[in-house]
Amino acid sequence: MSNVVSKSKQALGRSLGSIGVTKSNLQIARLRKQFLSAKPGSVVNFAGYRIRITDGKSFYIQCKDEFVHQIYRFEASREDPFIIDGGSNIGMSILYFKQLYPAARIVGFEPDPAVFKMLEENLATNGIENVRVRNAGLGAEDGVASFVPDNSAGGRIMSSGASIEVKVERLSQWIDEPVDFLKLNIEGEELPVLQELERNNKLSQVRELVMEYHGWPTGEQRLGPILELLGRNGFRYLVHDFDSETGFATKPPFSWDTDKTWYCLVYAKQFHAKAQRLHEGAK
Repeated sequence: MSNVVSKSKQALGRSLGSIGVTKSNLQIARLRKQFLSAKPGSVVNFAGYRIRITDGKSFYIQCKDEFVHQIYRFEASREDPFIIDGGSNIGMSILYFKQLYPAARIVGFEPDPAVFKMLEENLATNGIENVRVRNAGLGAEDGVASFVPDNSAGGRIMSSGASIEVKVERLSQWIDEPVDFLKLNIEGEELPVLQELERNNKLSQVRELVMEYHGWPTGEQRLGPILELLGRNGFRYLVHDFDSETGFATKPPFSWDTDKTWYCLVYAKQFHAKAQRLHEGAK
């Protein structure tokens, strides 16, 4: 009898999952139709917000990944979680966090000066409070760095003839209390930022995080060191390679294309502190 019940629950789970996927696909199709061809710099209405966008394609991708797939969803233990948003872009992730937790306290970082202006405008237009944003990137040291903007969502720190100078800050100086959620979408600077937090004993303050790992075909391979660093600091992690639109480069049949940048999400949660408390309680 128990096997029958178990199989029934599994079948129900599959059915509900299928319904959820169908609903998400319909939402995504509507978003694609509504925003994919939106003009650069235009103002659009979405999820009750008025938002100035860089371009239709990147805005559509952000809506799909952040509001439909909810890649930054987390379960907070308080009504006013402290969130650090590395790579805020035009503010979509901040708007998502504020829908999830209206009383959230957020610090955001965006190095691109032109995009930062849109970020400030979008927060002001929508009356978003308890958010501090910095026109700066995150890095291993305070200072300045060469930054190549792309007028969208993919600018990155690198030397190039088309680069501009941007301010870079250490994340550790912004952490003086437990961080409920850390989001990093910082175009390849994830490892130096995590190393800086570890070096200054601040990574233990981070309870949960999601980062977008960027892999460039001819660049340094950093995913292994990132996962090793998380593991030795008491995090358990999951790795996900997005859907076929955002993460098309990782889908089979596999090929090594030197023009393809690939992405994956790393979700990690801190269990070290909890394990230590349980260990001490058992003594």
